[in-house]
Amino acid sequence: MFQNFDLGIFLLAVLPMLLAITVHEAAHGYAARYWGDPTAEQMGRLTLNPLAHIDPIGTVVVPAVLLFTTGFMFGWAKPVPVIPRNFRDARLGMRTVAIAGPLSNLVMAFGWGLAAVYAPESYQFPMSKMAQFGISINAVLFVLNMLPVPPLDGGRFVDSFLPAKQSMQYRKIEPYGTWIILLLLMTGVLWTVIEPMVNLIMSLVAGSVGLII
Repeated sequence: MFQNFDLGIFLLAVLPMLLAITVHEAAHGYAARYWGDPTAEQMGRLTLNPLAHIDPIGTVVVPAVLLFTTGFMFGWAKPVPVIPRNFRDARLGMRTVAIAGPLSNLVMAFGWGLAAVYAPESYQFPMSKMAQFGISINAVLFVLNMLPVPPLDGGRFVDSFLPAKQSMQYRKIEPYGTWIILLLLMTGVLWTVIEPMVNLIMSLVAGSVGLII
């Protein structure tokens, strides 16, 4: 994505990117509230207002720098605050909260596919380009966040299945998780790892709605 920077094309990617981030974070919050933790709601995080979720470094600075240096976008939003002891079932609650964000990205990828197919003819080109970004951004976010590396959602999802002793050992990775991902990104290894799954999801979306990407 974004190999040759074009301002007009970039602007078409802004809405899909903001929606991908905000719906992802809000999904975590709604899942947490369902299991009994109102913290995210009390802190105003159950909203589609991107300002509530933006992290100046992770959502703005890092993606911009990487976009211009590697042609690839990677970033993060402010984590939704979750207090597991408030859950009716701590393990199942954390498992649901972890998977809710990535699943929202998967649903949005299919939603953008439908938007491209059913866009009014007069808006076919801009909507088609925006939908392509929506599909690819959400596919990347789904696969990336499901990597089993804490603090990514996939790491938390895996952790929810581990016995207490193994969980404690596994969580020791968390302080280094973001740096591991950035290192893999800068060396090109990350895209090599996630590209097959990203392409598979994009193909599934395109095939399900009859879209050519």
